[in-house]
Amino acid sequence: MRLSLGDIVPNFSAESTQGRIEFYDWLGDNWGLFFSHPEDYTPVCTTELGMVGN
Repeated sequence: MRLSLGDIVPNFSAESTQGRIEFYDWLGDNWGLFFSHPEDYTPVCTTELGMVGN
């Protein structure tokens, strides 16, 4: 599946650090941000991931 800015994401369930979630139930009326990263966590990826939190 390809997503672009402004697309409506289909609802899904996932295991998370907060337990199993249903995305739209978990999100509620708030905004969400999807951030994709490779599994290997290279130094550049971890730096970029840290920048998202700022």
